[in-house]
Amino acid sequence: MIKNMDYPKGATPLEAEELEGLKFSHITTRGELDHLEQANISAGLMWLKRRKDNSILNEQFILKLHTQLFGDVWRWAGSFRHTEKNIGIDPVQISVQLRMLLDDVQFWLDNKTFDPIETAVRLHHRLVYIHLFPNGNGRHARIMADALLEKVYGIAPIDWLAGSDLLQESERRDNYISALQLADRGDYQALLAFVGRG
Repeated sequence: MIKNMDYPKGATPLEAEELEGLKFSHITTRGELDHLEQANISAGLMWLKRRKDNSILNEQFILKLHTQLFGDVWRWAGSFRHTEKNIGIDPVQISVQLRMLLDDVQFWLDNKTFDPIETAVRLHHRLVYIHLFPNGNGRHARIMADALLEKVYGIAPIDWLAGSDLLQESERRDNYISALQLADRGDYQALLAFVGRG
């Protein structure tokens, strides 16, 4: 069991029952967990790259993507959260809000409401805001936004990290969280600037 879960500012702490979903009992620190999750994410990205089906704007794909990114580490990967968190909507509303988001994104695509980067940024923000899963929401949302750009628009993904690690305390992480909080209030300018489209 993990003994030292020193969460960075803005991270979503896991409940004891969620921590019990860890598949590896020898993991005892946050650093070890981060390393294990990153290996799983790398494998998940390879799965995504090989995937030929570009149909990604559906609940089934969103859950499958989370499973591919975190399923080697967590038993609950690919399942909606059931607990309240420091951010995110009421868990009973997750599937309804996700359906609304996917409908919105399809509308934006059909009507060219936003350019590709802004569409991806808005998708990313809303996924983080809903907070579908117990863990990995930011990483999943960034990969989902990039999948939209690559598989739907056929353009390069966003450089979210810009040489930083968004899992660790840093000025870039602080800027990212601040930009997400502004987007919660409907102001997307800081988040667009964060991804280089200011």
